[in-house]
Amino acid sequence: MGSDGRKAIQKALLPVAGILTHEHESDRLMLMSKRLQVILKDPEYREIQRVARSRRMSIAEWVRQALDLARRREPGAGVGKKLEVIRAAVRHDYPSADIDCMLAEIESGYGAGTHS
Repeated sequence: MGSDGRKAIQKALLPVAGILTHEHESDRLMLMSKRLQVILKDPEYREIQRVARSRRMSIAEWVRQALDLARRREPGAGVGKKLEVIRAAVRHDYPSADIDCMLAEIESGYGAGTHS
């Protein structure tokens, strides 16, 4: 590639210059995927490799599934956020009834409409 071609590429990359690390890097896949490098000791790697093979999947797919499972097990919001939501809900005046009255109305509704 000639000097003019390199200059044109550099000029085109100026808007994303803070994001890209090399002039040959493309911004087209940046929103689609990211690469994660994890350093493992040989025994750890071999164990992951063994488990992945036993499930007939690549190591990358096994790691993606393990990370997905770990992420789903994490609590969504902290205790503080949950308490804030509960406190906000309590400030409202929602219509309600006595629990015994509500249960009696529900029970009476089960029999309604069953005329023989």
